[in-house]
Amino acid sequence: MNFVWSGHWSETIKNALFQDIGRGDITTNAIVRPGQKAEAVLIAREDLVVCGLPVIAEVFSILDSRIRMLPETPDGGGVQAGNIICTLNGPARSILTGERVALNFFQNLSGVATLTRRFVEKIAGTNAQIIDTRKTTPGLRQLQKYAVRIGGGRNHRMGLDDGVLIKENHIALAGSLTEAIKRVEESVSHLHRIQVECESLEQVREALDAGAHAILLDNMSLENIRRAVDLASGKVLLEASGNVTLDNVLELAETGVDLISVGAITHSAVSKDVSLLVKI
Repeated sequence: MNFVWSGHWSETIKNALFQDIGRGDITTNAIVRPGQKAEAVLIAREDLVVCGLPVIAEVFSILDSRIRMLPETPDGGGVQAGNIICTLNGPARSILTGERVALNFFQNLSGVATLTRRFVEKIAGTNAQIIDTRKTTPGLRQLQKYAVRIGGGRNHRMGLDDGVLIKENHIALAGSLTEAIKRVEESVSHLHRIQVECESLEQVREALDAGAHAILLDNMSLENIRRAVDLASGKVLLEASGNVTLDNVLELAETGVDLISVGAITHSAVSKDVSLLVKI
């Protein structure tokens, strides 16, 4: 999968480097001679889905353009504990100085991609797809959503300016679900699809009658989700959401919904165990 870079991500990495390095790496600069070269390897300490190699490359490119990275497997590839993920060659000082920031990004993104892959594999053979949410680490949204795609999932909204999703608080302030949809239709372009969060079958019926294009079934029972699928009859996109786990995701997929949004793949993914070691 291609990695489309942006200045936003580059600034995120620069900020992370500044936060970590400050006025300089006093330990490395005291021990490692200027001009000394080194070769280092990134090693997986557990099975994982590789994600974040372009970020590692950017970290070291910002620090020192003389560092070269040689990947052993691309983003999206699976590796086992003990496998070498990539090799770095160049000035030793710069490699050690950038080590922690590079690992922090890579471990987090690989954690997201690995957990996403597990959810995707759980529902293989169904027509449902795993999607993410806006429950991301502040400052890392674009990178974590990239990791979701690497893991085989799809992205929901990137941000509030990316699409219409009418939620319970919008409905409360508008006075009704139908009124909320009416106000959106009067305000946004006809090119925008309107999704509505529904907590009951009554709301599903109202959303269908009011012309919603997609419905988010929020924390509904399996029985009610099945009923909602029957009510929709394929006329709108249906998304199941709320307390989705690896244990129940297949049952949700088998109800006939189109999408299953999983906040856990970004907000609860555990960083993977990876080490960077200088070869002696």
